[in-house]
Amino acid sequence: MRWLTTALFASTLVACGADAPSPAGAWHAVTELTPSGTLQLTRAEASREALFAALVATLTEEIQERGAASAITVCKERAPQLAARVAADRGVSIGRTSWKLRNPDNRGPEWVRDAMVGRPESPLYFEDDRGRFGLLTPIRLQEPCLNCHGSEDRLAPGVRERLAELYPDDAATGFAAGDLRGWFWVEVPAS
Repeated sequence: MRWLTTALFASTLVACGADAPSPAGAWHAVTELTPSGTLQLTRAEASREALFAALVATLTEEIQERGAASAITVCKERAPQLAARVAADRGVSIGRTSWKLRNPDNRGPEWVRDAMVGRPESPLYFEDDRGRFGLLTPIRLQEPCLNCHGSEDRLAPGVRERLAELYPDDAATGFAAGDLRGWFWVEVPAS
């Protein structure tokens, strides 16, 4: 059941959160991690998991108490606060992004926007010329996520109206179960 609850919100999280763009730097993909890169990866994964867990808990409570349409407000207002808290607590920059955004503030830093052009379906690692580490991990849409991200006929009651009110330029619907919904990204400073 915990897995299903986690899966329920995996794609919803893309639409929620803050963007903390990095200053310009020469980012490049890496396939082999240095010892320092391995430590940075561990920190990035733990940070992503902390944000994911906080968002799932918040969204689960809201959906159970008030329904899917109300969870859209949680994503708009609470998710950026949760991302900022994880970032401050762990000393990272963190967010979610997609090529089909709901919240335009979720564009992500430049290296993320460059990396997602090919819509990668596996985790990718990056570093820049200052020793920072970047992690990009895919988010797959699960069946329950269709309540807010599916085709028009799959949206939960009230979702369409709430999206029109809060996100008039929403592009984050029309997905099917199993689709790539977007990515979590994490930047870890040089160690």
